[in-house]
Amino acid sequence: MGSDDVKTFMGYLWVQQEDNIVTIGINEDGLEDFEEITSVELPAEQEQVEADSVIATIETDDGPLDIYTPVSGTVIEINTAAVEDPSLIMEDPFEEGWLVRIEADEDADDDEDEDDEEDDDEDEDDDYEDDED
Repeated sequence: MGSDDVKTFMGYLWVQQEDNIVTIGINEDGLEDFEEITSVELPAEQEQVEADSVIATIETDDGPLDIYTPVSGTVIEINTAAVEDPSLIMEDPFEEGWLVRIEADEDADDDEDEDDEEDDDEDEDDDYEDDED
């Protein structure tokens, strides 16, 4: 994985985006703050998440570390291997130790036409027809 694609988020997380799939993990700066990860709590797959909210928590010997998402979207995959063996995150944070993959909602920065169409559905056309009698 080319390190060019990887961005730092919140100082201690790395984020890699391919198309609209975003992978989140802890970077070296984050790992320096503690010696050991005791447990990992990740969100459920298919869970909806909001940008800049806490989606996961890592318990360390130095206390809990919150994992944030830079995007809103749907959790499509979690790293169950890292949940079962948190040392993976310490040993290989950028490959085996990734945490969560999110499919970003594209509505945010996509073209606005889509939003307009959705609004049209909410005008209940049926109501008007009944009035004609």
